[in-house]
Amino acid sequence: MVYKIGWFSTGRGPGSRNLLKTILDNIGSGTLNAEISFVFCSREQGEAEGSDRYLEMVKDHGLNLIAFSSRNYKPEMRKQGTLNPDTMCKWRIEYDREIMQRVNHYQSNINVLAGYMLIVGDEMCEKYDLINLHPASPDGPAGTWQEVIWKLIGEGATQSGVMIHLATKDLDEGPPITYCTFPLRDSAIDPLWERHRQKLKAKSLEQIIQEEGVNNELFKEIRKRGVTRELPLIVQTLMTFSEGKVMIKDKQVMVAGKVQQKPYCLTDQIEAFIKE
Repeated sequence: MVYKIGWFSTGRGPGSRNLLKTILDNIGSGTLNAEISFVFCSREQGEAEGSDRYLEMVKDHGLNLIAFSSRNYKPEMRKQGTLNPDTMCKWRIEYDREIMQRVNHYQSNINVLAGYMLIVGDEMCEKYDLINLHPASPDGPAGTWQEVIWKLIGEGATQSGVMIHLATKDLDEGPPITYCTFPLRDSAIDPLWERHRQKLKAKSLEQIIQEEGVNNELFKEIRKRGVTRELPLIVQTLMTFSEGKVMIKDKQVMVAGKVQQKPYCLTDQIEAFIKE
């Protein structure tokens, strides 16, 4: 039986298109025995150039598309929510209920948050098995990818990783499902660490962050190593699901029919994938 994937995205830019294309290519080649059951996009045609291109791509591939604008849904209530967390929570629940009404027509074994820029509310997290990418290993830092990288630099970390976790009502705290790790110390990156150490003799880390930000050489190298593995991890994770190696049952990660206490390590598969 073909494994069915639900796909949620805001479709903002090339990253969202490339991720969807990569999955479709792997399905087309037979590497991934699955199908995209539906694509939900939180933007509609005409809102932005990036999402317009994304929507056209979905249509060109003949996928079931549900486009429902978050920007146009009760805009006054959403605006008030920027000042009042309770109002935003209520808006989010109401918007999610509209989403659920629309996607309930389609079956899915797993649902991927793929460049979905909205926080998913409690009801959707309870109703669907939603998985999300986090740019760190299971024992790594929390936060956005920018925050993660600066924390790694601040700690002088020797390795990092990326992981797929289950989305739950506790933001970014769902159980890890799969992950891979990669080194932050080798002949290519060591000179960048040394330059960073020299900078710290004259400046604090906070000053370096403020002055250089994402243009810092060490920051860019760490980011590149993580991004290189993000797409392969998503592909390999969906393969493990479609092959029945990993599954979600009652919001718990199951491997070989047993609750898995540790996430499933895919480092070897990811490194082999990258070298191909």
